[in-house]
Amino acid sequence: MKEYLEIGQIVNTYGIKGFLKIVPYTDDPRRFDKLKTIYLEKNGKVEEVRIEEVKYHKNLVLLKLENVCSIEEAEKYKNSILKIKREDAIKLPQNSYFIVDLLGIDVYTEDNRHLGKIVDIFPTGSNDVYVVKNELGKQILLPAIKSVIHKVDIENKKMTVSLMEGLEK
Repeated sequence: MKEYLEIGQIVNTYGIKGFLKIVPYTDDPRRFDKLKTIYLEKNGKVEEVRIEEVKYHKNLVLLKLENVCSIEEAEKYKNSILKIKREDAIKLPQNSYFIVDLLGIDVYTEDNRHLGKIVDIFPTGSNDVYVVKNELGKQILLPAIKSVIHKVDIENKKMTVSLMEGLEK
């Protein structure tokens, strides 16, 4: 499992006092209120930084980092990915998983037929949909519902599913 979890990306600066505009990758952007430090990754380097202030604007998070006091200083962080250590992540409810842990997982039917790997996940409102692609490039869309997803084994990167009528044509 990955040591860090991505929680957002810096897309721009905000104002002249060094605030950064963040597109959050989390279902609950208000979780930024609880963070004291984050890790910024840019060009393969990870840097720990302290958070000074958090604000919200539309669907964005506005962060003020310690020792970043001007738009010029903030500019150097544009396009950075925000991360937290896995142990600092919120605890998920039972049968919920971090997207990063599901991507790349092998998907099998109940009779142990390999369908492919999860290559993407997108929300639909009522449930997520897993995009499973096999080695020939064929895709299957699986709704993340109990009647389809039977077992998820993150440690062994394996998911067992039951295909609904029409899912595999």
